Amino acid sequence: MDFKSKIKTIEWISSKNVSRMVDQLVIPYEYKLVDIKTSNEMYNAIKTMIVRGAPAIGIAGAHGMALAAIEIAQKTKNKEDFLKLLKEKAEFLKGSRPTAVNLMWAVNKQFELAKNSDTTVDGIVQRLIDHGIELENDDIEINKKIGDYGAELVPKKGAVILTHCNAGALATVGYGTALGVVRSAFAKDNTIQVFADETRPRQQGARITTFELVMDNIPVTLITDGMSGYFMNKGMIDMVVVGADRIASNGDTANKIGTYNLAIVADYHKVPFYIAAPLSTVDTSIKTGEEIPIEERDHEEVTCINGKRICAEGVNVINPGFDVTPHELIKGIITEKGVLYPPYEESIKKAFGN
Repeated sequence: MDFKSKIKTIEWISSKNVSRMVDQLVIPYEYKLVDIKTSNEMYNAIKTMIVRGAPAIGIAGAHGMALAAIEIAQKTKNKEDFLKLLKEKAEFLKGSRPTAVNLMWAVNKQFELAKNSDTTVDGIVQRLIDHGIELENDDIEINKKIGDYGAELVPKKGAVILTHCNAGALATVGYGTALGVVRSAFAKDNTIQVFADETRPRQQGARITTFELVMDNIPVTLITDGMSGYFMNKGMIDMVVVGADRIASNGDTANKIGTYNLAIVADYHKVPFYIAAPLSTVDTSIKTGEEIPIEERDHEEVTCINGKRICAEGVNVINPGFDVTPHELIKGIITEKGVLYPPYEESIKKAFGN
């Protein structure tokens, strides 16, 4: 059975030349679509997390480059000037969020396409639009392959899969990486269940993962971030699958803050811990996770919930958005080319055809 999610997170609307996306700031209270009309609006959408999740912000970056090209083409038809301004916009868009490499990957792909296009400025604009749509469609197919490979790893009928943050349809174009594994597994066995960590401080697990699983009628239980050890100790968790924002050449993986803790707990209880991510999330330019930049986010994410302060005024706050899980704690990395196993330096090179 081919499981079809009801969600399409981001989509280029050719009739209007806009990028239409789900506003993830209002979930679960509202399911609202917004049209992003300019590259500045796209920067803000990525920065404020209207769109979030590494694959989804990669597509947002590709769409942002198309929007930038449309804007620049209205100012100049000189190719040299156009490319100079487009490069500036590329750097601008990449600065919206520093950790997820998919953003840099997609923006760079768009700029290289523009730079190497032997056509007019208007021709380049159309190519960037078309390529953005192509990447958008590819994302769903890639995630379905990830899901199918990951489904083969589910250890038993009726397994309980724990996930952290949201690596689902709403973190991609419309199927999911970690939740792509869940969807593909559920298509084969509808007794599969999910435990979702709430994922402080932005509650992506509570707000978004549970929302989309309930929408798709997949059984989900919400737990707080500190409960995973309790349930693993009781033998209630069969596997852990999470997404990724950047994977180093040795397999070290940056993902939402709290993932590292979860991997340690899973390792102690001998629960298999997997990463599910497209190869575009692998940054072969860095050797280890120590080189991955970690985004420091607004301190009010920690001190306030729904705009209401939950702690004393003047308290010190540190709010890294991500942590890095060492490759030793990762049983496998599920990609569109199959499951990569240690030693990751070798399996990653092989996946890239090196």
